[in-house]
Amino acid sequence: MEYVTLKNGVRMPQLGYGVYQVAGGDRARCVKDAISVGYRAIDTAQSYHNEDAVGEAVAACGVPRSELFLTTKIWISNGGYEKAKASIDQSLKNLRSDYVDLLLIHQPFNDYYGTWRAMEEAYRAGKARAIGVSNFYPDRLIDLCRFVDVPPMVNQVETHVFNQQRKAHEVMVKYGVQHESWGPFAEGRKDFFTNPVLVEVGQKHGKSSAQTALRYLLQRDVVVIPKSTHKERMIQNLDVFDFALDAQDMAAIEALDEEQSLFFSHYDPATVKMITGLAR
Repeated sequence: MEYVTLKNGVRMPQLGYGVYQVAGGDRARCVKDAISVGYRAIDTAQSYHNEDAVGEAVAACGVPRSELFLTTKIWISNGGYEKAKASIDQSLKNLRSDYVDLLLIHQPFNDYYGTWRAMEEAYRAGKARAIGVSNFYPDRLIDLCRFVDVPPMVNQVETHVFNQQRKAHEVMVKYGVQHESWGPFAEGRKDFFTNPVLVEVGQKHGKSSAQTALRYLLQRDVVVIPKSTHKERMIQNLDVFDFALDAQDMAAIEALDEEQSLFFSHYDPATVKMITGLAR
């Protein structure tokens, strides 16, 4: 496993396991499987409704809590200082832990400045080893960085070969914010796993298209959290630290960038209405 060091000195695994859309009875089993094959970072969120399953798996996995890196996110409905503060304590209870390693604001809506004050308080109290944001585009990220006491350490945004977030990445680097990808496989959209470029580059290195896509992001200093419910694919996704893409490989994959979301845009009023409507 390779690690990145956040600006407060906390070491974060560069590859973790995401539990978004892991269903029902599979939740705890999948997290246990991921930890058993070597994952040490687990990414969940209040809105995923599986913090309790993650907590169950962590408690039963046999790996010391200090060796794991747990991330959760505060949902829009818990926006604002008081609600966020209460939700942080509930998340810790769900996760059966006195702290999380990374606490994020899930969406840049509602009173996220009030939410951030609660997160700063949790950070100072040791309830969160690092704090950050998710889905913050450069304009809102810069705004937050300039007007808070403890600037965000991570920004988790949609990032994959078709939407590489290169301009956003430059902003994150400038402000000392670690770039983290959600959806590194674009949820299989645009025939992701059979893309000719990814397949060809992967064959050159004896790797799959999925491994090639992850390696590309890792070499761009992006943290990735691929999801799978199949143990053999979890192992495959983790097996990306024994090869390197050369300049020709990187250029070929860079050319796949369409510079737009395959899911939604926070600049689209209809999207904002839809997402904020989930909080009511």
